[in-house]
Amino acid sequence: MAKARVLVVDDSLTMRALVAGMLEKDKNIEIVGLADGAAEARQMVRDLKPTVMTLDVEMPGMSGIEYLAEIMETAPMPVIMFSTLTAKGADSSIEALRLGALDCYPKPTRATPDEVQKAIGQLAKTVKEAPARFRALNDGARKPSAKAATDAPFNWNGKLLAVGADVGSTKPLFDLLGDIPKDGPPALVVQHMRDELADGMIAKLSAALGPRVVEASDGLKLEHGMIVVARPGTHHVYVDRWPDGVVRMLDKPPFAGHRPSISLMMATIAKTAAEQTVAVLLAEGEDGVAGVQAIRAARGYAIAPAGDGSGGLEIGRGMAVQPIKAGAISETVLGLCRG
Repeated sequence: MAKARVLVVDDSLTMRALVAGMLEKDKNIEIVGLADGAAEARQMVRDLKPTVMTLDVEMPGMSGIEYLAEIMETAPMPVIMFSTLTAKGADSSIEALRLGALDCYPKPTRATPDEVQKAIGQLAKTVKEAPARFRALNDGARKPSAKAATDAPFNWNGKLLAVGADVGSTKPLFDLLGDIPKDGPPALVVQHMRDELADGMIAKLSAALGPRVVEASDGLKLEHGMIVVARPGTHHVYVDRWPDGVVRMLDKPPFAGHRPSISLMMATIAKTAAEQTVAVLLAEGEDGVAGVQAIRAARGYAIAPAGDGSGGLEIGRGMAVQPIKAGAISETVLGLCRG
């Protein structure tokens, strides 16, 4: 694995030193520069060619959100946000994820050894995986996501859309759901994220999307033109039958380290909807893999990370799989759900 070359951008000298010190403990990470704001960071990006950036949300002059938008528009690269706002689930955190940040971390409140040690493991893992993850999620040009609109009615063929995502795949999640027309296929979404971000995410999706966005609840009937989002940390979700499916909530321990679990959601759908399912796995990690396998074995379509170390994506049904670019996901999904 090539070393991750990291540029740390923060207006606080203390935070620059703390974040750099945390990351330098990992032999696969190299800190190539420290910048106090957007102006200095621009020059360092040109001169030092970092492969990953950590960026503070709150900075004087150009804010981190404004600079992130500029980066993603002019020279996209993996960015991980740091801010006191992220711990509160502020709207700026969701906006950063929507723009393409791979994660938002709360700043350590105290630079104690215990707190630093607690933060370093996950942060270092995110940084090392950032270049490959970013390439996979941004493979293939596509238009910026916007509220889908069409004059012609969507000829829905009865298929159910099941989506598994995580914090790092927020932008492609918005891209996918943003292309679904107002009367498009029903979708059930499980996204792994901190609970304090859930309200902001649901509100942002509601404002950005054409279909109606609702929070999952027991007994909710799935209909076309509806996107159902499961709240993190409370219950597992599944669909009890298909067609005329109803959402059910299951109070059971975490599965594959998560509740709700993507794998459990997709595996139950594989039993009830079988060939009437189109699944999309945008999340990385253990949760979701078993669910995708169950969907494919039941002759449903599933788009997921290739799992061969390439960092790419593939679409498969049964034993047959083929590569697919991230930019082609929504077009493929809508084609499979259209009569």
